[in-house]
Amino acid sequence: MKRGLGLAVMMMVLPAFTGGCTTAIKEGVGAATGAKGSVTVIRALSPDEKARPLAGYQRFELGKLDDRMNGQGPAGLWGKVAERLPGQLRSKGIPDRASGKTAVINGTLLHYEGSGAMGLALGPTEFAVARVELADKASGKVLGVANCVGRTNERVNMGLDKKAEGLAKAIAEWIDQNYPTEGRTNE
Repeated sequence: MKRGLGLAVMMMVLPAFTGGCTTAIKEGVGAATGAKGSVTVIRALSPDEKARPLAGYQRFELGKLDDRMNGQGPAGLWGKVAERLPGQLRSKGIPDRASGKTAVINGTLLHYEGSGAMGLALGPTEFAVARVELADKASGKVLGVANCVGRTNERVNMGLDKKAEGLAKAIAEWIDQNYPTEGRTNE
C-alpha cells in the first residue's frame, strides 16, 4: 500500500518540478533571443513571389505612426521601434545609405496588449499589432501593406522596449523577404 501511495505522490509532484525546469529553460531562451516578430502580408509588394521589388532601394526610414486605439497606445512606441529597426536591417544586410532611393515605413497601431497582473499569473503574453505600409518616398506610392506583430511570452521580455523590438524584427523580416541577395551589405 505504501508503495502505491509513494508512486501516486511522485506522479503528482514530478510534473510540478519539470514544469519549473521548462519555465526556466523557456525564460533563458527568451532572454537570449528577445522579443518575437511576425508579419502577415495584406497587399504584396509584388504579385510575383520570386521578384524582389525593393532591389532599387538604398534607404529605409520610418515615417509616422498613427494610433487607432483612441490614445490608449503607449507613448514612445514608434520612437523605440526607430531605435531598433536599423540594427535589425543591418543584421540582414539591408543597406541604409545616407542618400539614394528611399522607402518610407508608415504604421498604424491597431492593438497593444500588456500582460498586467492576470498575465503574470497565467503566463506573460504581451503584443503590439501595427498595420505597416511601405511607400516610395519620392512618389508617395504605397508599395505594399502588412500587419506586423511584436510579441513576448517570457517574463524577461516584458515591457514596451521588447514589444518595439518585436515590431522592428517583423518590419525587417518583411523587407528582407523582398530584398535581393545582391546589393546587401556585409557589415
